[in-house]
Amino acid sequence: MAKKKGGKDSSKASLKAAKKAKAAQKVEKKEKKKVSKTKDEFDDDDQDLESILDKIQREWEEAHKVTEELVEGPPSRRANATLTPCPNGNHLWCIGGEFFSDDGKAHFYSDVYRYSPEKNEWRKFVSPTCPGPRSAHAVVASPAGGGKLYLFGGEFSSLYQNSFHHYRDFWCFDISTHTWERIDTKIRPSARSGHRMAMWKHYIVLFGGFYDPGIKTNYLNDLWLFDTQEYKWRQVEFKDTERRPSPRSGFSFLSTPEGILLHGGYCKEYVKGSRPVGVMLDDTWFLRMTLSSETPTTGKSSADPLTLKWEKRKKTSTAYAPSLRSGCTMALWSNKNTGILFGGVTDEDTNEETLESVFHNDLFGYQITGNGRWVSMNLKRPKKKGGAPKKKAVVQQTRPESDEEDYDNEGESDDDGGENDNDKPAKRSKPTPPSKETSVPDDEVDPDDPQRTVPLPRYNAMLAVLRNTLYIYGGIYEKGSREYTLDDFYSLQLDKLDRYVCLKASEIVIAEGDEESSSDEDDDDSDDDDDETINDNESVTVVGEDEEKEVEVLETIQEEEKDSLRVQATAFMGVAKDATRSAEDVLSTPLPGETLAMFYARSREYWAQKAFGTTDSRGKQLRRDGFTLAEERYAEYKPILEEVERILAEAGLDEEEMRKGAAAGPQGASGQSRNRR
Repeated sequence: MAKKKGGKDSSKASLKAAKKAKAAQKVEKKEKKKVSKTKDEFDDDDQDLESILDKIQREWEEAHKVTEELVEGPPSRRANATLTPCPNGNHLWCIGGEFFSDDGKAHFYSDVYRYSPEKNEWRKFVSPTCPGPRSAHAVVASPAGGGKLYLFGGEFSSLYQNSFHHYRDFWCFDISTHTWERIDTKIRPSARSGHRMAMWKHYIVLFGGFYDPGIKTNYLNDLWLFDTQEYKWRQVEFKDTERRPSPRSGFSFLSTPEGILLHGGYCKEYVKGSRPVGVMLDDTWFLRMTLSSETPTTGKSSADPLTLKWEKRKKTSTAYAPSLRSGCTMALWSNKNTGILFGGVTDEDTNEETLESVFHNDLFGYQITGNGRWVSMNLKRPKKKGGAPKKKAVVQQTRPESDEEDYDNEGESDDDGGENDNDKPAKRSKPTPPSKETSVPDDEVDPDDPQRTVPLPRYNAMLAVLRNTLYIYGGIYEKGSREYTLDDFYSLQLDKLDRYVCLKASEIVIAEGDEESSSDEDDDDSDDDDDETINDNESVTVVGEDEEKEVEVLETIQEEEKDSLRVQATAFMGVAKDATRSAEDVLSTPLPGETLAMFYARSREYWAQKAFGTTDSRGKQLRRDGFTLAEERYAEYKPILEEVERILAEAGLDEEEMRKGAAAGPQGASGQSRNRR
């Protein structure tokens, strides 16, 4: 019996062991399966990550893909573009610009062109990643890293100029790869146009410009620095007691080894109760920049290594200086450390309806060294062989006959003129308009006369100097009531000053009959405006939300109402700035950005008088009746005011700036072209 029992126990133990071994095999199998599955998952993850990275790479390459195209000639007609010499080669870079067609449409560009003088060829570079279309921006070149172009700011408007926008973005164009990169920093200058930038060592220096939200053009005189090594913007603060240039735009801003030269510019004077008047500036400043070579041994430097100070230059003799003008920015002739100025416009803003303008095509040089002085840049006649009699020259606009100094004649600088403590220079006498060509028989005209090669008078021309050659592209010319955007291209050897070479002639035909604007056309325009106003008033229809859903036709009506409201709001913005309105109209009309409380506060007496004439109320009741009238008037204009605020918000204006604009009161319009800013 004992043996039997022992046999059973052994068989049970063997079964148990077999079960255990089977379970262990199962677990091992599961573990192997799990490990295998995990390995497969890791392999899948690796493959997914690689595909994601590959996709990102492909998308980036697609976004930064550059298309290079050889084009027939210079860019299409445009103004307020930039023409920048290449820092590492013999090229010119043209970026952006604007063109206003005869049908009133605004066209803005974002394209990049490169001009090669040796081949006389233009190439166009297009990339999906690039700054938006713009004009009146600023571009500066740096030789670092194979060559870079830095772009900041500018402006853009919609096709029919219903909405307007100032940029405050900052971009870098890599000349070697032809690709754009946007530089985003938390601290940066405010949105603006018409500003200027210059490169000094590894700093980009930005000054001035303007911001136009639609109510009033605000001119700026803040100074900013961008460190290209640290990729940081910072604003330079000056003490109230320190002198500095007044706010302006469209000035010359030239870099030198000691600092930056600023000359001229344009701004508007706003005087309460009268219309704004354009001011042409001719003062000269020098921003002296000193970089300390001392480096701290430990920690951060307690003092800023860079010191900046504005110095106002004395006015030298006006014998070789240009007449007072705007729309002319100097280009730097670095070989001679001289600024080159061409053309411009002189405006006599006599009243609201009359703006007399003289356009220039003369050339000037400003030697930056020392205290600075203007020098002659007259074209030189070629020397005749033998004693051939001189032929009559074609008379064109030139400098005064007394200007006989050659550029090479160094002469003594005239620094006797006293320093003008007033930042705004006194206006000079109005220059004489350019003479028309004298009718001279063909056989008496000197074919070698260099004056025959001088380009047409213009302002806002794009200038650049490569080595010893000046290049002039486009600009704006006005005749009568018409404005012409030019597309011609010229060069001039500055070291020879023999003649202008026309690299591309203008195909624009300037009509002879444009001298006078037709009063009949003006009357017709005003009649059309009246008709449009009546139609706008008749087309206003209030449509409920439920009805909109039921009737599809009413959706079209609503769209027309929106367009009509936008037109009314745009027109209202112009009316709000018109200083020729009656005092009653000014008081009884709310301004963009003005709350009901603000509106009533400035027109309280007017509404009280209105209420007094229609009711017998007195005291508090009279004030209540006056407020009711003001409230009704405000409610009448509220839809238009809200639309105006939407337009201003699209332009980048915040609520606080709108309130400030309203608090400043009604401002007059200058009647000047937008290019005069």
